[in-house]
Amino acid sequence: MSDRILKTQGLTKKYGHYSAVDSMDIEVKKGEIYGLVGKNGAGKTTLLKMISGLSMPNSGSIELFGQTSEDGLNHVRAHTGCIIETPGFLPYLTAAKNLEYYRLQRGIINPRCIRESLEFVGLADTGKKKFKSFSLGMKQRLGLALAIMGNPDFLILDEPINGLDPMGMAEFREMILKLNRERNTTILISSHILGELSQIATTYGFIHDGRLVEHISAAELEEKCKRSLKIKVDDANRAVEILKNELSCTQLRALSDQEIQADEYMDTPELLVQSLVKNGVMVSGVNQSGLNLEEYFIELVGGIHHA
Repeated sequence: MSDRILKTQGLTKKYGHYSAVDSMDIEVKKGEIYGLVGKNGAGKTTLLKMISGLSMPNSGSIELFGQTSEDGLNHVRAHTGCIIETPGFLPYLTAAKNLEYYRLQRGIINPRCIRESLEFVGLADTGKKKFKSFSLGMKQRLGLALAIMGNPDFLILDEPINGLDPMGMAEFREMILKLNRERNTTILISSHILGELSQIATTYGFIHDGRLVEHISAAELEEKCKRSLKIKVDDANRAVEILKNELSCTQLRALSDQEIQADEYMDTPELLVQSLVKNGVMVSGVNQSGLNLEEYFIELVGGIHHA
């Protein structure tokens, strides 16, 4: 049995002559947290709307849980939950009453799912407080409660942390990780807050101007962006031996006769320099290399003026 949850091929959505999504091919496997990375207007929301059935593509195909036909897709979408844009909650109803409205609308039989969902997102004790009085963080939590109410196997989240304060972001991140780890929920999440996405994603799809420009695992991205120190010395081999013996360094190597690379002591390079100089090695320069997720994306799409 395939472990593939989602596959799109040549997926395209046009508005007049403008292609919001242009021949998009992505694949999401079971258990992944797949992060869609792109600036506002890159096509992330349009792509997620097509996957969730809220918008029809002009061309291309969607395979979801092995289904590709319209009837098959409509059937298996019952196993998905989504937050795309702001859910339409009723302002004068409580959190529980809002979820009850959607439970009946969706034909979910078990009423206990409401309490379970509210407990999961930390809203079980909101009592008679109306939705109109909720903070932004509470509204986002209720959106997640709605998305997971049917205990979906696949969760689609479009910019769920947009507008939250740092504490709200951290709390939302922990809920996403808990869903993935404890319920084995596969998650497709978009965000332009790249630093936050980098803390949860296991796979990335970088989108620019409606096209997928790169698909890469978190491990591969970490290797590409890995921070390191490059130290210019007068004797690289001797420098390596000194740092191994004096500071118990294990992640270093000679790049040439006069340059070494160290993948440790990133925040205290002065300790490396001090050890080398003390032992008679001349140090003529220290440079740090490596990119964070935002820098990598900007470099990938051709520079900040084009990103």
